[in-house]
Amino acid sequence: MMLLIQNIHVFNPEYQGVKDVLITGNTIHKIADSLPVTAAYEMKVIDGTGKFLIPGLIDSHVHILGGGGEGGPKTRTPEITLTDITTGGVTTVCGLLGTDGTTRTMTNLVAKAKGLQDEGISTFIYTGSYQVPVRTLTGSIMDDIILLDSVIGTGEIAISDHRSSSPANEELMRIVSDTRVGGILSAKAGVVNIHVGDGRDMLNPLRYVLDHSEVRPENMCPTHINRNSQLLYDGIEYANTYNGYIDFTTSMDPTIPDSNDISASHAMKVALDHGVDETHITFSSDGQGSLPLFKDGKFIGLGVGKVTSLFDEVRNCVLNENIPLSTALMPVTSNLATLLKLTGKGRIQEGYDSDLVIINEDLSINTVICKGKIMIEHGKVIVKGTFEK
Repeated sequence: MMLLIQNIHVFNPEYQGVKDVLITGNTIHKIADSLPVTAAYEMKVIDGTGKFLIPGLIDSHVHILGGGGEGGPKTRTPEITLTDITTGGVTTVCGLLGTDGTTRTMTNLVAKAKGLQDEGISTFIYTGSYQVPVRTLTGSIMDDIILLDSVIGTGEIAISDHRSSSPANEELMRIVSDTRVGGILSAKAGVVNIHVGDGRDMLNPLRYVLDHSEVRPENMCPTHINRNSQLLYDGIEYANTYNGYIDFTTSMDPTIPDSNDISASHAMKVALDHGVDETHITFSSDGQGSLPLFKDGKFIGLGVGKVTSLFDEVRNCVLNENIPLSTALMPVTSNLATLLKLTGKGRIQEGYDSDLVIINEDLSINTVICKGKIMIEHGKVIVKGTFEK
């Protein structure tokens, strides 16, 4: 079926004006001021009057197998479902392992990614987990990236965290170098997703890598930079000095008692105010990952990350931080598509994938389209995962 979206405000993420957008299959076929409705083909027409069309969101950090276990086996979070993703306007996810690289394995991660792909969303993965030496499928970071279509990089590798393997700077440099070469040889991103904890080293290991090797800043994406103000300002200094990327976690919750978290939306505002390149800021949800609470190194509680928080923080950028919608969309669309080399993603352009989200004037999600298929319509779930009721 062809889809024709008429008379809608198009954000690419830059504002393009009011347009008609024609979708054929999984491709954006035509964008114009006005397109005719034809009876020659089966066509569904969507009236976009008063609404906004944005690229489908990219979530670069999702624990699709679930995560956690910091409070024992009963605290392992469950696998993600299709609608956990699509109801948040997300059409592309990057899955990864986390703290637990023992009971959550690379073979399971590959299978889960294939399942989500079959259910209708674009899915990529990272090889590895918190631990160093890195857990891989083939025994080699480079081989995993080159030989497995879905693998685009390595992660999440933990630094400055009491749960990490405390990798030496030289070990981290080798991981990033091998990931970069794997990316070059496979025409993939070759990005290392780096979990940054609240340890005193903060981003110094990344500075060491850039100062002592030939790798590029775009081969590293440090995340959770909004976990406290000290790390946020260290991230800002890092981004400005090295022209590096910094990633803010949208599941961070500043409302938790005794929390040092900063919302991703406010962190973006602070970063922009301090001169960080707007194209080098990304958001990710940490979806389905555990959000453990520790006091004096002891586990005291647990939350679960939500993919839906990604769009919530985009919305908060606009409503709470007075960031223009076109700028607020960049960390979850064009910036990530560029960093992760996701061809055909992150923009509304002819020939690009038909991953689109229609949002209402109040910035609530109306319709979600993945690869040309309507998954959410008028806020109602149309397509569910295989085992969802």
